[in-house]
Amino acid sequence: MVGKKLGAHQEKRLTALHLRKPAPGRHADGNGLYLEVEPNGAARWMQRLVIQGKRRDMGLGGLSLVSLAEARDKALENRRIARAGGDPIARARAAKAMDADKTFRDAALECHAMRAKKWRNEKHAGQWLSTLEAYAFPTLGNMRVSAIGSADVMAVLTPIWTDKPETARRVRHRVGLVLDYARAKGWRAEGSPTQELSRALPKMARIKRHQPAMPYAEVPGFIAALRASDSREVTKDALEFLIICAARTGEVLGARWSEIDLAKAVWTVPGDRMKAGKPHAVPLTQRAVDILSARKEAHSGVGGYVFESKPGKPLSQQALLMVMRRMKLDYVPHGFRSSFRVYAAEKSNLPREVAEAALAHSVGNAVEAAYRRTDLFEKRRKLMTAWTAWCGGGASVVSFANARRARPTNGAP
Repeated sequence: MVGKKLGAHQEKRLTALHLRKPAPGRHADGNGLYLEVEPNGAARWMQRLVIQGKRRDMGLGGLSLVSLAEARDKALENRRIARAGGDPIARARAAKAMDADKTFRDAALECHAMRAKKWRNEKHAGQWLSTLEAYAFPTLGNMRVSAIGSADVMAVLTPIWTDKPETARRVRHRVGLVLDYARAKGWRAEGSPTQELSRALPKMARIKRHQPAMPYAEVPGFIAALRASDSREVTKDALEFLIICAARTGEVLGARWSEIDLAKAVWTVPGDRMKAGKPHAVPLTQRAVDILSARKEAHSGVGGYVFESKPGKPLSQQALLMVMRRMKLDYVPHGFRSSFRVYAAEKSNLPREVAEAALAHSVGNAVEAAYRRTDLFEKRRKLMTAWTAWCGGGASVVSFANARRARPTNGAP
């Protein structure tokens, strides 16, 4: 039997034993990786590569700083880059030329400023940065962003991973965005290690919280009590409008007169204010038109908002919630979307797709969506008319005065 010939590309020839006291000369390990040893005993790693059609030699660091395993990892990554048409030598030089003074805090502030331009919710913008200030900055804030490794990020996540899982998820995501941003800016050689760290940390239970939602049978009584309350008219109008349109709080509070067509009874919410990023046409019932007409008469003419707290300024995110709190309720405005959805399932014979379209939810898979080219607008108008009639006390109403104090029952969609 013929013995196996040692080829020029045999991998992993070197061992730990070879490295204890290597003889002067060049020692091949395979994959173009060599250990070069000087007569005085100094040893360094070198890799021979073909980069964009040219043979090049690339230093990988001294043996005292770079282990055999690390050198092999670097060599493998460099080969991948070179085979893809890249230049690992130029990449390494760029990494050395990075801004040595750029800290994680610097990168986070720039990343936040860039992303905040597209955020519609100022509260979210504030929370995005405050989360990093509270949990990431104490450890990473003053570190050079180019030097942050997986162990540093793990040190941030470990204390909160199981005790504050939802916060930990947000911190992981936001730290990852900052590190990816730093790489894109050339301040860091690698992207974020956060996804890999998720596999190293203990398994985190999935958390699904439902917005406390009022049973639909209690909604007519609630609206009657709302109308009779001493809250501001604009706040009462906004909350009732939200309920009968089954809309999200941000959509209602950000509504502008330019989006309203009273003659056609349509409210078109632009895509940049919708959760799914697509424009949504809401059929307006007569009650919704009446509310808008009342707001039109009271409009200051200063700004374009429908529901103003003061001339030119919309109601705050907390305004509608505080009305419900003053009425001693534990439900939240967003929960009325769930109230509507359950009503549609139990009281309407229209297909479920109609109710989902009314809530601006996607239905079915991508293929089904490609063939469904209608937004079911007229059927949605029929459903919203029935829902508004119900909210106005049209049928089988449970007295709000006798209703139990609200508690979470239905999950908000």
